[in-house]
Amino acid sequence: MDQPAVDALISLLDLESIEVNIFRGRSPDEHRQRVFGGQVAGQALVAAARTVDVDQQVHSLHSYFLRPGDPTVPILYQVDRVRDGRSFTTRRVLAIQHGKGIFGLSADFHRAEEGFDHQMDAPPGMPDPETLPDFHSRMGPWKEVLGDWYTRPRAIDTRYCDWHPPTDRSPGPMFENVWFRANGSLPDDPVLHACVVTYASDMTVLDTALRPHGGSGLGNVFMASLDHAMWFHRPFRADGWLLYAQDTPSASGGRGIGRGLIYDQSGRLVVSVVQEGLIRPMRPEAHQ
Repeated sequence: MDQPAVDALISLLDLESIEVNIFRGRSPDEHRQRVFGGQVAGQALVAAARTVDVDQQVHSLHSYFLRPGDPTVPILYQVDRVRDGRSFTTRRVLAIQHGKGIFGLSADFHRAEEGFDHQMDAPPGMPDPETLPDFHSRMGPWKEVLGDWYTRPRAIDTRYCDWHPPTDRSPGPMFENVWFRANGSLPDDPVLHACVVTYASDMTVLDTALRPHGGSGLGNVFMASLDHAMWFHRPFRADGWLLYAQDTPSASGGRGIGRGLIYDQSGRLVVSVVQEGLIRPMRPEAHQ
C-alpha cells in the first residue's frame, strides 16, 4: 500500500474553481514528455461532475485526445452545460493549454432508477490478485535502467494475470487480464471513485493491441491515445480490486483498438472501456 501516493492522486483530481464553469488542474512533478492521458481524462470528468446535481452519477463519457499536454503548465477546463434534464444531464469539457484545446470530453449523468439487469460473466479461473507480483516485484531486474520511473510512488497497484517481461518479444494472444486498485484508501465519494478508475483505465488497455506483435516491451513503436470511451454500469470502489479484462479486436493503418470490461472482485461488471490509439512503427533513423 502507498497511501501518500493515493493522497497525491486525490489532490491531483481536486481541481481549483477559478470562475463559473472554469476549473484549473495541475500535473505532478514528474519527468514526462507529455501529460498522462488518464490524468487529463480524470480531471475533465471532475470538472463536469462539479456542475451536476449530487444525486446524478456519470454513466458514460466519450473523449478525444487533441494535442499532447504540457506537464509544466496548468490545464484549464471549460465546462459547457449542454443539457439539464430530469433524468439525464450532459456536459462538454474542453481542456486548454497555451490557448489551444488539448482534450475534449462529453459526459452524461443519470439519476438512478430501476430497470432490467444482466451482464456478461467475468473470465473464469483468474488468479487471486494478492498472489501476483506488483510493479516493483515485476520490474526489479530492470530497476537500474528505469531509474526514478522505478522508484517513484505509484497510486495505482497493477497485477498482471499473465505477465510477459519486456525482454519477451514473442507474439501473444489478443487479450490481457489485469487486476488493479488504488494503492490505499479513498473517501466515500462515488465521483472520486469514477474519476480514479477513469485515470487508471488509460494505463494498460492500449498495450493489449501490441500483444499479437511482440508485446508492450517493443522499443520501436510510438503509441498515443486518440479517443477513449467509458460506460459506468454499477456502483464500485476503486480502492478494492478490479479485474480489467482487455482485448484487441483490430489493429490496422497505424491505429489499434483496445477494449476492456472491468469487474469487481465479486464478479459484477461495473465499467466498460474502448480506446483507439496511434500505434506507429518508428522509422529506423529515429533510433540513431
